[in-house]
Amino acid sequence: MSDFGNRQNLDLDALRRGVADGGSHDDGPAAPVELNPFAKQIADQFRDSNYSPTMLIGQFRLFELASLLAIGLFACYMEPVPADSHFLARFAVTTIGATLTVLLLQLADTYLIPSIRNARRNAMRVLGAWTLGFAMTYLGVSIAEGVLYPTGAAAIWFLFGAVFLLSERLLIAYAIRNWARNGVMERRAVIVGGGEPAKQFIRALEQQPDNDIRICGIFDDRGSERSPSVVAGYPKLGTFGELVEFARLARIDMLIIALPASAEARILQLLRKLWVLPVDIRLAAHTNRLRFRPRSYSHVGTVPMFDLFDKPIRDWDSVAKRAFDIFFTVIGIATLWPVMLAAAIAVKATSEGPILFRQNRHGFNNEVIKVLKFRSMYTNMTDQTAVKAVTKGDPRVTPVGRFLRKSSIDELPQLFNVLKGELSLVGPRPHSVHAQTGERKYVDVIDSYFARHRVKPGVTGWAQVKGLRGELDSDEKIRARTQHDLDYIENWSLFFDLKILFLTPISLFNTDNAY
Repeated sequence: MSDFGNRQNLDLDALRRGVADGGSHDDGPAAPVELNPFAKQIADQFRDSNYSPTMLIGQFRLFELASLLAIGLFACYMEPVPADSHFLARFAVTTIGATLTVLLLQLADTYLIPSIRNARRNAMRVLGAWTLGFAMTYLGVSIAEGVLYPTGAAAIWFLFGAVFLLSERLLIAYAIRNWARNGVMERRAVIVGGGEPAKQFIRALEQQPDNDIRICGIFDDRGSERSPSVVAGYPKLGTFGELVEFARLARIDMLIIALPASAEARILQLLRKLWVLPVDIRLAAHTNRLRFRPRSYSHVGTVPMFDLFDKPIRDWDSVAKRAFDIFFTVIGIATLWPVMLAAAIAVKATSEGPILFRQNRHGFNNEVIKVLKFRSMYTNMTDQTAVKAVTKGDPRVTPVGRFLRKSSIDELPQLFNVLKGELSLVGPRPHSVHAQTGERKYVDVIDSYFARHRVKPGVTGWAQVKGLRGELDSDEKIRARTQHDLDYIENWSLFFDLKILFLTPISLFNTDNAY
């Protein structure tokens, strides 16, 4: 057994750091592999996005909060209160009561998917949380100001609120069971590694009554002697090399490595290929007798898994980031439209050809998107592939284009890419799909290059405000930009985005590498 298997209480952060630091190029992501027809057919079945349980629970909380608030205000309307009782005061009391009830429902574990699915079994906990939340609110109001919420209005609110919570949870339970049957609400997973460990893990999952994982297939490099073509009823779809392409085509949420924890070398080799994907990566731990730190585990029912990597900017974080993008993009367009109009007129008046230039670049999860720019080159010299990077004094660039590129005004049309959802306002800058330095593509220089694509690319980014904008004419520059992009992904927050956004105008004064 390797050192991995002998250590107790292992810190898995060390494993993550070792993978992210890379290794020999042979361990890095391989060139794209063509999927076999059967795997491609399965991937096509999972092209549509599914519904995140975390998002559902968050929306469910907000729905119950808003509904209890509405019922409380309706009760005030049904039972008139004295004229000197202000609406804002009653609204504040109702808000406190609704919020306190939702917090108590959370403490009572009634916002877990298993609890929501079994509404009848958890009805008393729901009713108890509502009763306690209402009683605490009404008692506080009675002590402070007895006429603020009369007894009649309070009775209406309590009765209607109780009926609402019990009835709507029955309907939601029915809907969740239906969504689970139809595959709308599930976590789609791929098993990495076949044979007996995978079979045992699948059987353990199937025994969990509240299992929300849907296994889409199995990938393994080994032959049929050690890894059968069908494991526990699930087909082997291809090799580990094909898995990367499959995960990019299908909307996969999770990769589960079904190998013994003692196989350290093999696990590290796999992770160096797989961590660049925007998915959760777990290591099956159902047969492992080692003791790891509790925060290293997640569970499906009673089946434990080691949390190796998490998908970045997920669920409500992605909603917050999207709202951030739309808000500041609209402000940007409203503020900068005169600059964009002047740039468009200057491009059209000084050279023949279209005003805008569309270029294929890598987007989220390596998807190809068309990024907009003001055209900065002569039309007959335009390079759609960007194989040859623009250099200082490049004769392909027009005089107006040279100014637009130095000032980054040529990038402003990408604000419309943000509104379409193809780009984020802040993130790793999207590179052309054929971008390279000399004769080598960027991925040939640094193994972790494609890990930049685990989040949406941005109009501006951490690397740019740190002076790494413009031409990438050396291996060192590519490595430095990629490392800054990975640091951004690892440390993302809305405050970090705001910081980068406000540093961007200052960084534009540095035009050393902007040609």
